[in-house]
Amino acid sequence: MKITVDVDCTPLEARQFMGLPDVEPMQKAAMAQIEKRMMAELERYTPEALFKAWLPLAGMNAEWLQEFLKRSTS
Repeated sequence: MKITVDVDCTPLEARQFMGLPDVEPMQKAAMAQIEKRMMAELERYTPEALFKAWLPLAGMNAEWLQEFLKRSTS
């Protein structure tokens, strides 16, 4: 004998039925923290930040390179 039962419910309803805790607030807090860290890291990769990081090593003049890039993209 084979019995098949189909249950139509949302993941939240399934967790509640099984007695599992609601983890949505923890997930939202974790995602907010991840987003905050990602946005902080993106600041390091702005063109101005890259110029400041690379140009002293290459011995170039930052203003000259910026002007050169502006002319070449126009």
